[in-house]
Amino acid sequence: MNNMKISVTRPVNYMKTIALLWVGMLFGSAYANIKLPAILSDGMVLQQRATVPLWGTSDGQSVNVTTSWNGKKYRANVNDDGTWRLLVKTPEAGGPYEIHLDDGSETVLRDVLIGEVWLASGQSNMGMRVGNGPRDTTLHAAKLIAEAGNPLIRLFRLPVKQAVHPLDDCDATWTQSDSASVSSFSAVAYQFALNLQQELDVPVGIVQSAYGGTKVQAWMDSTTLNSFPELAGQAVPEKVTKNTPTVLFNAMIYPVLGYGIKGAIWYQGEGNRATADRYADWFAGMVRGWRQRWGQGDFPFYYAQIAPYKYDGTHQSAYLREAQLDAAEEIPHAGMAVTMDVGSESTIHPPDKTTVANRLSNLALAETYKKRRGEVFGPALKRMKVDGKAVRLHFDHVAEGLTASTSTQALAHFEVAGADQVFYPAEARITGQDEVVVSCQEVAKPVSVRYAFKDWVVGDLYNSAGLPASSFRTDEW
Repeated sequence: MNNMKISVTRPVNYMKTIALLWVGMLFGSAYANIKLPAILSDGMVLQQRATVPLWGTSDGQSVNVTTSWNGKKYRANVNDDGTWRLLVKTPEAGGPYEIHLDDGSETVLRDVLIGEVWLASGQSNMGMRVGNGPRDTTLHAAKLIAEAGNPLIRLFRLPVKQAVHPLDDCDATWTQSDSASVSSFSAVAYQFALNLQQELDVPVGIVQSAYGGTKVQAWMDSTTLNSFPELAGQAVPEKVTKNTPTVLFNAMIYPVLGYGIKGAIWYQGEGNRATADRYADWFAGMVRGWRQRWGQGDFPFYYAQIAPYKYDGTHQSAYLREAQLDAAEEIPHAGMAVTMDVGSESTIHPPDKTTVANRLSNLALAETYKKRRGEVFGPALKRMKVDGKAVRLHFDHVAEGLTASTSTQALAHFEVAGADQVFYPAEARITGQDEVVVSCQEVAKPVSVRYAFKDWVVGDLYNSAGLPASSFRTDEW
């Protein structure tokens, strides 16, 4: 059709041309047009050794797909609403490859890599860019940007957006890792991808979907939201905001839902401090809903605990950190990176995103890819025993033993209370490989112990692998 010539000197041929145009409009299969979502485009990374979906729309009757890595042909019928979907098998990591799609006219996806693909989501601490402004400067930003040229790392960043109904697509593109793309990308997500690429020596694709100041309810799908009686049945408000329930799932997860991924990383929680008592269940529900809708099983889900910060004291962040600690027990194939030592008293956006990314990537490398990384979890309370005026605490995940951040091995952030529920600063010392003994002169009969259970604190209890213990309490007061 593009080669057709129109001649004004031959009326008969002109009329034939008009007729052919009408035929093409009425019987569009010969002149079909495949449309793909933004996530399926040139430069993308497909998950290796997997069965991954391709989908889109067409005004033809069927879509034929050929993958260049093996020359295999696939066919999908187009539904009445113009949509189509099929599954293709990917080989081990490699590329670049091409994918040819044909519904009467051909579309070619070029520069396709096969490797590892991860989703990175959450609120502002996940969204905080490598090249952020002077107010919230990212640690090592200049070095990360200067060394950013890695064609085996591909970045896909969804714009911040909310929607009452699910959106089929988003305004985003796959970009290679270079100084410009890295500067505007999540510091945690990029460094996570960088660590995986260097360790695994394969292409890595990272999909960023983060929106600052948001609550977990906004990231839930409607089915999950309505499974909680306290959240179900809420009318859509006249003014929709980024924290209206489900609107971020609709706008920032649904457009990439089902894309082949290995797993997800998450950094969120500050927005739920006021509802810390429900966060563990809601967060676990969100993960469960994503996995069900994604259709790829219980993919790995690793998340960062919120870091200490000097909040206003209305709702202690310690309760939210406790909820995140509890969520690790509710979510299968999950793990939490503790951040008790990388907070900032002056900003809710601590600059050290390198440590957070390293801990998340070590979780993935050890737990998902079975690489030898040593201990990748911080000390976790295993049991408590009252021994007269003292309390003996025993921990899991101590590596070769517990240690303190100070040269004197003193632990400064323990508190003890008796039955009156009044807490006093306690003396605490490491007395064995996995044991801490806590006591206080003001409490003759200890009942409960708390560690670093404050908004702002710098944790001082570690294991020999250099990983901090989360704040915790042994009561439910």
